[in-house]
Amino acid sequence: MLEPVQFAPEDGTVQPVAEADKIAAIVKAVVRAADAWGLSNTEAAALFDVPSATWSRMKAGTYKGTLDQDKVTRASLLIGLFKGLRLLFNGPLTYGWPKTANTGPGFNGRSPVQVMCDGGIPAMMKVRQHIDALRGGV
Repeated sequence: MLEPVQFAPEDGTVQPVAEADKIAAIVKAVVRAADAWGLSNTEAAALFDVPSATWSRMKAGTYKGTLDQDKVTRASLLIGLFKGLRLLFNGPLTYGWPKTANTGPGFNGRSPVQVMCDGGIPAMMKVRQHIDALRGGV
């Protein structure tokens, strides 16, 4: 029987990832979400907080680095948001919502991607919590 992969220990602390197979899986998931949302390389690099050259290597599947606590946290939030949107919407908003201007509280006419790029992990957490709340999961 396969053991579930656990990136965060029981206390909720996110741990860095150094194993090449885990890094490849995480990076692939983040790249797929960015592609599905139609993010530019600049937007995707900003969300994952990496230089554009590093993002290009990630997209090409040639990234050889590790993922520190910050990157694992960002990946978790982005993948969770991707999953939440797929559960919440059925149609164009499934993949279009992150780049759609939003007049709701906290967005002020900006898209969720803009909010997350500008606000980093705290903003990413708020956007993820927003989707979870819409789904009734909070």
